[in-house]
Amino acid sequence: MDIAGLRHFFGWCAILNMGLLMYWFVFVRLAGDWVYNVHSKWFVPITREQFNGIHYAGISFFKIAIFVFNIVPYLALLIIQNK
Repeated sequence: MDIAGLRHFFGWCAILNMGLLMYWFVFVRLAGDWVYNVHSKWFVPITREQFNGIHYAGISFFKIAIFVFNIVPYLALLIIQNK
């Protein structure tokens, strides 16, 4: 695979992952009570504060992973290709 192919790959990975991140955020934000009730019934019962903390940490970690593993390689390949 050439540099242009890798650049397209990382670009699409970033777009898809950011879409998934936005879906996660909107779903927890708009349907948070429903998600909390489902998680409390299916998994270990936790408090609402713990639930919010877990999702906040998860969203933060996922966002950092997208930047490190998708956007930074995309930008590096973009710089290499334009030299």
